[in-house]
Amino acid sequence: GAWDMIRAYRDMREANYIGADKYFHARGNYDAAQRGPGGAWAAKVLSDARERWQSDVSGRGAEDTRADQEANEWGRSGGDPNRYRPPGLPSKY
Repeated sequence: GAWDMIRAYRDMREANYIGADKYFHARGNYDAAQRGPGGAWAAKVLSDARERWQSDVSGRGAEDTRADQEANEWGRSGGDPNRYRPPGLPSKY
């Protein structure tokens, strides 16, 4: 599951696409959770740690953290990550 999260993060950085953040959050969590309970656990731990860091260090704010966590939970619960896919994001992602 951790590798799924890393792959989603790398893809997000590579795509560098405005508005795609939540899609990559949902996709990483979805892919990790598809591996079973261990993958879902890894996705939750990594997502929570990233959001704590983002909230504390980057100063992006509580609203952004809440929206990220919503996308994380959506993906982890088996929701289709494409719910958050922005128009025009290249199909390779």
